[in-house]
Amino acid sequence: MLKIENTGHITTLTIDRAETMNPLGAPGDGDTFAKACDDINRDRNVCCVILTGAGRAFSAGGDIKAMKSRSGTFGGSAPAISDGYRDNIHRMLRALYGLRVPVLSAVNGPAIGLGCDVACLGDIRIASEKAKFGVTFLKLGIIPGDGGTWILPRIIGEARAAELFYTGEVIDAATALDWGLVSRVVEHDALLEEANGLANKIATMPPHALRHAKNLMRQARDISYDSALELAANTQALMHLTEDHMEGVDALIEKRAPNFKGE
Repeated sequence: MLKIENTGHITTLTIDRAETMNPLGAPGDGDTFAKACDDINRDRNVCCVILTGAGRAFSAGGDIKAMKSRSGTFGGSAPAISDGYRDNIHRMLRALYGLRVPVLSAVNGPAIGLGCDVACLGDIRIASEKAKFGVTFLKLGIIPGDGGTWILPRIIGEARAAELFYTGEVIDAATALDWGLVSRVVEHDALLEEANGLANKIATMPPHALRHAKNLMRQARDISYDSALELAANTQALMHLTEDHMEGVDALIEKRAPNFKGE
């Protein structure tokens, strides 16, 4: 269900259940994503990840048929369902959030419920003109159970996040752009070309500094300004001792493009 493609310094992860609009949360999805993300974190050659969906949707969310039959992750007693979320769905979300390289969500169509939460785990989100976004959990008589209540307000603000959660409204790509949920909207057929172009720009950066920059942004969400400065000072000292730093300085002085090697 997860197609993995490596091209140069970019890994593309494609949710591949196109015939059913890429539902997520089936048994084993957590393990699949965890392994893929662990492999990416261990591969120093990877500098950027593109996350997208196959077919006409990014992901329509959880498997409604499984909810109806109360099977798989959504079956059994309340404790069993709770464990299903922790051990499977949340394992998938933690794996994606734990990626140490920049993640670019290329939203090719509807990203609904769990699908929207997964898209929001991208550090950068770009959308096809056909993309739609919604967190429609309350319409199903359940609560937002996939971390969206933590990440969505951080992206678009509490008031707009509350509006989406409490009404179940689905917004189009233009509204998502206006609200800051995505950074750009492109023609549908140009989405992956645009995503790869942006990913290639990211992949030209020095690998160690790139991963540390992402970590600094993550840490800054929950620490004071003084703590952020202290963390930056310590990290910056390490970066000054790298060969990539010297390459960047030399390239600037010599007015040429740098050739970073992760050293």
